[in-house]
Amino acid sequence: MVAARPDAWFPLRAGQRFADGVPLADIAARCGTPTFVYARAALLAAFEAYDRALGGHPHQVCYAVKANSNLAVLSVFASLGAGFDIVSGGELARVLAAGGEPGKVVFSGVGKTRAEIEQALEADIQCFNIESEAELTRIHEVAEAHGAAAPVSFRVNPDVDAQTHPYISTGLKENKFGVAHSDALALYRRAAELPYLEVVGIDCHIGSQLTDAAPLLEAADRVLALVNQLNREGIELEHIDLGGGVGIVYRDETPIDLDAYCGALTRKFAGRPEMLMLEPGRSLVGNAGVLLTRVEYLKPGEGKNFAVVDAAMNDLMRPALYEAWHGVEAVAPRAGEALDWDIVGPVCESGDFLARGRRLALAEGDLLAILSAGAYGMSMSSNYNSRPRACEVMVDADTVQVVRERETLAHLMAGERVWGG
Repeated sequence: MVAARPDAWFPLRAGQRFADGVPLADIAARCGTPTFVYARAALLAAFEAYDRALGGHPHQVCYAVKANSNLAVLSVFASLGAGFDIVSGGELARVLAAGGEPGKVVFSGVGKTRAEIEQALEADIQCFNIESEAELTRIHEVAEAHGAAAPVSFRVNPDVDAQTHPYISTGLKENKFGVAHSDALALYRRAAELPYLEVVGIDCHIGSQLTDAAPLLEAADRVLALVNQLNREGIELEHIDLGGGVGIVYRDETPIDLDAYCGALTRKFAGRPEMLMLEPGRSLVGNAGVLLTRVEYLKPGEGKNFAVVDAAMNDLMRPALYEAWHGVEAVAPRAGEALDWDIVGPVCESGDFLARGRRLALAEGDLLAILSAGAYGMSMSSNYNSRPRACEVMVDADTVQVVRERETLAHLMAGERVWGG
C-alpha cells in the first residue's frame, strides 16, 4: 500500500519534524523558504507498491510527469524501469534528460503540435495516445513526412463518472479529453488502414484523486469490451492503458486499496496477451513532498486570524484553484494558546490562501510544513507578482541534495528586453 498518512514520511520526533533522517528546520536554515522537500524513500516505496500489486500480469507503470517534473524525481523512477506518461514536448525532453527510456513513453494530450509530434517521432517513443480525429490525420501526415509509421492508440472516453472534482474529471462525454466511445471502432478501422500508422494500443483516463475503485473498474470493463470488438475485426493490440487517477489522503479520505484494485485488474486480464499499463502520478509523489514556509506576520482580528507566510498561491496553486485541503503542521510545535488561523501568502489576491481555519499555536518566525505538496505543487507554480519560484530538495536518509536552485530576480528577467533596447 502507498503510505496512507500525509505525514508518514515527515514524522515528528522529540519535538521536531523530520524528512527521513534530517530535521526540516536544518533544511530551512540551509536552503531558506519557501522550499519543497521530497523524500526519496517515499518515491521508491510508492512505485514498488504498484509494481508488486500488478505482478500477476505483464505490466508497465508509466509515471504521469505532469504531477511533478523535477529531473531528480524523474531519475528516481527511471532507475526503477518506469515508463512515463507525457503531455508536452517539454515533458519528453525532461524524461530523456533524466535517463528515461523513450521506448517506454506514451504521449497524451489534446493539443499536440506538429513540432512536438516530430520531436516524439525522432525520439522513437512507445506510443501516441490520439484524442481526436483531427489529431489522427495530423500524426499520419507528420509520420509520412518523417518516413516511418507512428505507433498509436486512441484515448477512448468511456463516459464513466469518476465522482471527483469537476476540474479533474476527464472521463465524461462533456470533457475535452479522448474520443467518444461510440466513435472509437470507426476510428480504429481508419487508423488500421493508414500506411504511416501502427495501431498498438488503447488508452483511457477518467479523472484524478479517485477514492473509489468502482468507476475505474467500470471503465476497464468498457475498454476490454471494445478491445474484444477490435480483436474480432482482426485488430490486435500490444497494450491496454487504463490511465491513472488513484487518490491520496490529504485529510480524512479513505484511499483505494491498491492491492485489491490491481488484483481485480490482473484477474480481468488473466489469459489476455496485451500488456497492462497504468499512469499513476499523484499517488506516486503527492505524499512524498512538503512545502516549507515561514510565518512572516500574525494578524489576529475579530472575524479572522491571519498567519501571513512567505509561500503563496504562486507556489502551491491547488487551494486557490480547487479550494483543495492541505494539512499544515508546525515544524517545531510550541506550547501556548492555539487559535484558528488562515494561512495566507503575500500575493495581491484574496484567493491567495494555503489553508483556512487551522488550529495552531503560532509565533512570527515559526516554520510550517504544508503537507501532501509533492504533486501539482512545483509543477503548477508560477512567477505571479514577480515572485521567484521555490527551491526543491530531495532527502535520502541523512543526505540532502538541492535538486532545483531557488530562482533569482535575474532569472525572472533574463529573457526580457526594455522597449528600444
